Amino acid sequence: MAVRQADVVLVGGGVMSATLGMMLRQLDPSLDIVMVERLDHVAHESTDGWNNAGTGHAGYCELNYTPETDDGDVEIARALQINAQFEVSLQFWSYLVEQGILPEPSTFINRTPHQSFVWGEKDVAFLKRRYERLKEHHLFREMEYTESPDDLSEWMPLVVKHRDPMQRVAATRIKHGSDVDFGSLTRSMVKWLETQPNFELMLSSPVHYIDQRDNGRWKLRVKNQKTGELTKLEAGFVFLGAGGGALPLLQKSGIDEARGYGGFPVSGQWLVCQKPDIVEQHDSKVYGKAPIGAPPMSVPHLDTRIINGEPALLFGPFAGFTTRFLKQGSVFDLFGSVRATNLRPMLSVSKSNMDLTRYLIGEVFQSHGDRVESLRNFFPDAREDDWKLQMAGQRVQIIKQTPEGGGKLEFGTEIVAAKDGSLAALLGASPGASTAANAMLNVIERCFPEKLKTDQWQERMKELVPSYGQSLVNDEQLLNRVRERTLSTLKLG
Repeated sequence: MAVRQADVVLVGGGVMSATLGMMLRQLDPSLDIVMVERLDHVAHESTDGWNNAGTGHAGYCELNYTPETDDGDVEIARALQINAQFEVSLQFWSYLVEQGILPEPSTFINRTPHQSFVWGEKDVAFLKRRYERLKEHHLFREMEYTESPDDLSEWMPLVVKHRDPMQRVAATRIKHGSDVDFGSLTRSMVKWLETQPNFELMLSSPVHYIDQRDNGRWKLRVKNQKTGELTKLEAGFVFLGAGGGALPLLQKSGIDEARGYGGFPVSGQWLVCQKPDIVEQHDSKVYGKAPIGAPPMSVPHLDTRIINGEPALLFGPFAGFTTRFLKQGSVFDLFGSVRATNLRPMLSVSKSNMDLTRYLIGEVFQSHGDRVESLRNFFPDAREDDWKLQMAGQRVQIIKQTPEGGGKLEFGTEIVAAKDGSLAALLGASPGASTAANAMLNVIERCFPEKLKTDQWQERMKELVPSYGQSLVNDEQLLNRVRERTLSTLKLG
């Protein structure tokens, strides 16, 4: 059997692999890149528009990014970091639009105000303090705060109509927030890559084998599920960007850096409304506070979505417990991921997160009426018949070994890279796709350090992401220049 030689193999056809492939193609058009995807189309697992929140996560409205401290203060460091990371994505997408690589921005991103909404004395006090802390920083200077019924009727009419007038409520708003159809974005990037020389897309082709040769290159075997044809691949660099499928492949790779990692799968569901008379009354993403015991990805929100060009409202997500690592995966995924090196961390997390497990199982057994009742906290007039339940994508949260040998459940994303830079994997979920560009810059820095030192790559990086190598958190003038361009180019201003 002939071996297909390549410089780079991207495993998974989602937003992470597509972003890395696009960046590498811009940095060095001579690279021979192969993308392999287990499904018969790209961007249809977690990247698909119906499988994620579509929020351009920038810390504007997500209250879990700004936890309250024991002394009543609000910690804003993570919100600043995520905001700056999303600005990197906006810069990269702006470059691709300006070059004609991506189509009209409205096909994948649309201006959608980001709003936080709370009720009750305690949460109103928290939101006001959060606003005061964030407003001090240039990344959030355009944030507005209100408790005014007139303002709220303008900002979020569905949310406040027929609400108890005696209930104290408050909201914040950033007008230039965005809704992102990551599925359409990814399919556009892959479509362009397919027009380029030295790029091959292999669909219906899961990876069955991965191993590193003595010369440092990686051998992979993929099998076409439609034809049964086996293909051998060999590459100098492999990226595992397969969502929930990345952890099992990382374990198969055998690299030392994979030791101790486990996965905690969480499923999700949305309530969806596509009735025009209701959809047209709401034009924002309204985030509240998560119930006690809920995982961060279960922060309730009522969202305007534009998916494949069609508007809709989504509410949720409602979390659930599952043993699948992918929406179209196997119920044995979780059990198959158990290794001698991660058994103790996984048992430790299982023991210390029983409340979370009970919460997730309880979510599974909610009735449609129960879910709509939760929705009425955000839309008092919601009727059961106007909303249908839709499955969201799978999320595999990271279980990470602690120095003591136990385990800790992580709710962010993490890049695991081999010490020789020949392989990297992306694990975890939130904020996920929104920070894909920043995450893939991290992969390039760790896996292509010598090339990145060259003047050619440095100059190209500055073209792709003008703020590269500088801090948007610390440099207000730089942010002003960057944001003015991106809001204009992507029509978010």
